[in-house]
Amino acid sequence: MRALALTLVTPLCLLAACSDDGGGGNNSSVTMTLGSIGSLTLPSDTTGTGTESTGTPTSTDATTDANTSEPVTSSADSGPAPKFDIGSPPDGGLPEPDTGCKKVDLLFVIDNSGSMADEQINLVNSFPDFVSEMQTQLSNTDSYHVGVISSDSNIYNGAGCQMHGGLINKTGGASSSNATCTPYASGKNWMSETDDLQTKFACAGQVGTGGDGNEQPMYAMLQAVQPQNNAPGACNDGFIRPDALLVVVLITDEEDDHEVQACQQLPQSGSPAEPGDWYNGLVAAKGNVETNIVVLSLIGPINPMCPALDKCNGGITGAELSPRIVQFTELFTNGFIGQICAPSYKQFFSDAIGLIDEACENFMPPG
Repeated sequence: MRALALTLVTPLCLLAACSDDGGGGNNSSVTMTLGSIGSLTLPSDTTGTGTESTGTPTSTDATTDANTSEPVTSSADSGPAPKFDIGSPPDGGLPEPDTGCKKVDLLFVIDNSGSMADEQINLVNSFPDFVSEMQTQLSNTDSYHVGVISSDSNIYNGAGCQMHGGLINKTGGASSSNATCTPYASGKNWMSETDDLQTKFACAGQVGTGGDGNEQPMYAMLQAVQPQNNAPGACNDGFIRPDALLVVVLITDEEDDHEVQACQQLPQSGSPAEPGDWYNGLVAAKGNVETNIVVLSLIGPINPMCPALDKCNGGITGAELSPRIVQFTELFTNGFIGQICAPSYKQFFSDAIGLIDEACENFMPPG
């Protein structure tokens, strides 16, 4: 398109130094370029009355012709005066696009098997600093959803949420908060920035240790993000938003695998499928834009190793190596791994903030 040439009826003295020669205010037309939106020229003012660029007099509705003394009506009187937005950048280019995520959905996937009491307390104690630091760093983000799920179907959960991936609204059993955590400010089964997050997360995050020993955190994670479980009236109604950055926090001291439990020779199926399938499933749930996902895994990493978890004798310290979850996490551009056996998770979350911030800056809106 052609640049808009706008002739302003403006005294030349306003634009360059001049002196009053007593000649009745000799005026001149001035042409301005207003970006690439076409061409327009307005007539010069020969009356000396000082009209605006719309042709409308500055103080009256019409001017008088200098030769005939007849009123001259502006052509703009036939309709609203045209308005032009001249607030473009000095170089005439388009404004910078508004980038970055405005919303973040945080999904905590917490192992609720018998060895997880200390880890759940550690997580609850580390959570407030994590959220506070994230809100400070992601200064343009104004909406947060926070949801918690367990690694099984959680029989203590409220009605309609007793399935894999159902957001925690009630806890029960050993080492749990043993409380009803709702209502949340949203009126749904997830928390938001308007909740007292420290108190509410302390309730939901201590999901307890009475869960199934055959942990399936990856299956639970995938069920939590499925559209049917986030549909109106479903357990996770409105939790996952297509225009939000998704941050998944996995916390488990055992591998999610298919094995025969060594102590009692019982089959342990773990989550269906393999790490690549878990990756594909999570990416599909976010519109196939994998960079709109951050995965933070507090697990038993290969290096450095945690002390071995004595599963046969009811051990509660240490962690089992989790190479499959490591593989899943490392498939993501924004994947980050930490030690579940660390004395505090505050440093892990502090280190992860930069990765979350970068993912937010590069967020790709859906569509």
